Amino acid sequence: MARYRGPKAKIARRFNDPIFGHSKALQKKAYPPGQHGRGRRKKQSEYAIQLMEKQKAKYTYGVLERQFANLFDKASRRSGITGEILLQLLETRLDNVVYRLGIAPTRRGARQLVSHKHITVNGEVLNIPSYHVLETDVIGVREKSKSLEAVTDSLGANSVQKYPWLEWNKAEMTGRMINVPAREDIPENIKEQLIVELYSK
Repeated sequence: MARYRGPKAKIARRFNDPIFGHSKALQKKAYPPGQHGRGRRKKQSEYAIQLMEKQKAKYTYGVLERQFANLFDKASRRSGITGEILLQLLETRLDNVVYRLGIAPTRRGARQLVSHKHITVNGEVLNIPSYHVLETDVIGVREKSKSLEAVTDSLGANSVQKYPWLEWNKAEMTGRMINVPAREDIPENIKEQLIVELYSK
């Protein structure tokens, strides 16, 4: 499937936000990339600001345009705050849950683990990164993959962040979603209301 394979630092500089993790490029070059990065006009239109926010969310979660539009359509059909529901749908993707559980250090790494059949859902191998995780689902590492260096290094890292909406069983290397994450439990610096306004035009 098509996905962004270009330089990550350039994208982080475009949004002035370390969306792919810590980047020295943001400290060294604190201005947008490109020939006119330094001299670009500071005043942006309302549409440009809304579009940037949508693009930031897309790159953060590794979702393509059509997928994102479909998720927004799904969120808008549900009762509740559309922007918050959109972020919840993005957070409960299988690749993101694998990343949040600490099985992989990045979302890209998590996506690769899922695609290469290292992850199980309810005991069955599942290689669909966009799978929507339910509260009844048990996410685990395949038995043959438990000794993978990438997995053990990630789980052994002291910097693994714990989230109140997820539960991890270290002994069995399985985790599950306790509840759908509330907006305050999602640490991403995304202004979802701007995305809603963009799609409402």
